[in-house]
Amino acid sequence: MAALDVRLKKVNKVYHEGEVLAGVVVVDSKGELQHQGINLLIEGLVTLQLSSKSVGLFEAFYSSLKPITLLNYSLVVTKPGKLPSGRTEIPFEVPLKPKGNKALHETYHGVFVNIQYLIKTDIKRPLLAKDLTKTVEFIIEYKPQKEKIIPNPVSFSIKPETLQNVKDKSNLPKFLVKGRLDSAHCNITKPLTGQLVVDHCDAPIKSIEIQLVRVETCGCAEGYARDATEIQNIQIGEGDVCRGLTIPIYMVFPRLFTCPTLATSNFKIEFEVNVVVVLQDDHLITENFPIKLNRA
Repeated sequence: MAALDVRLKKVNKVYHEGEVLAGVVVVDSKGELQHQGINLLIEGLVTLQLSSKSVGLFEAFYSSLKPITLLNYSLVVTKPGKLPSGRTEIPFEVPLKPKGNKALHETYHGVFVNIQYLIKTDIKRPLLAKDLTKTVEFIIEYKPQKEKIIPNPVSFSIKPETLQNVKDKSNLPKFLVKGRLDSAHCNITKPLTGQLVVDHCDAPIKSIEIQLVRVETCGCAEGYARDATEIQNIQIGEGDVCRGLTIPIYMVFPRLFTCPTLATSNFKIEFEVNVVVVLQDDHLITENFPIKLNRA
């Protein structure tokens, strides 16, 4: 029996464009291991997917929704031969330079857009023996910007008059929810902050929540499909909260599920924040705020 592993020099596996990806291929075997060569493939792919509601709309999408290759290196770590019994470590180094005129976008795990960087190693074995394979993900992040992010505070006031998508406003309870987000331009490594005050509300409140939403757009010349999905939902007030009480807003951006706001010719990744007031009868009052994420 033999085991294959890939270990990177950086424990956190976080790299920037232009750096060198260095590590070792580790082979543990209980006896002498005969092989037909050890190969390494390093690739970065953007995979785009259509939501079920968009599938029938654009026939042309199927040809343009092929994975986009950002990074692709293959190298032979060892030529065919034998490895001794015990542990063998074979070092490797690969420069992280994108393919052609592309850029290495940040690692991002979404629903309809995925940006992933993988190291795939395989040991080809003789005829009857099973090949050994191992896949390891590493993370690409942008280098922090030199310029400071200028805060862009957003004040809001939610009342029956400001609501959209309501046919009959006469049945609505009277309410006023005021507050502010400290900035709509956010540093991805710092939390989103702000505050909220329920000035008055005739109906009893069940919950107040902050929702982080990803808006993913896949497109081509024929049109585009735009889908919004929830990343996380944080409750900031439970029950019929005190009127006039300042409730702090504090939300940390989750790693991998968020990335700096990105727009390319084939896809876009944007983010929004919803302030949601849930009434006792389960009616929702929602205010939406587009936000821009950067790495500073």
